[in-house]
Amino acid sequence: MPDLAAADRAMLGWALTLTRSPRASAEGGVEALRAQGFDDRAILDICQVTAYYNYVNRLAEGLAIELEPGWAEEDLTVGAAEFSEWKGRMQGGGV
Repeated sequence: MPDLAAADRAMLGWALTLTRSPRASAEGGVEALRAQGFDDRAILDICQVTAYYNYVNRLAEGLAIELEPGWAEEDLTVGAAEFSEWKGRMQGGGV
């Protein structure tokens, strides 16, 4: 993650901790996000998106659901330009 801004690294790091060890994510994680400029709404959004994808992945894995052909991994990858555009809309309130 060397090319990411500090705020993006903090967000992704917290999402990873929330995924792997949910209880540990509360230990300073929220304050670290606030220190990077995330407000309570943004932190809630990060938490909800992370929790949703964790739920969907566990459901699919638990039921051994096969992906449809159009859901190949490369189709789900977000490139740097797309991420930057999305981030700009989020910060500008354009969503």
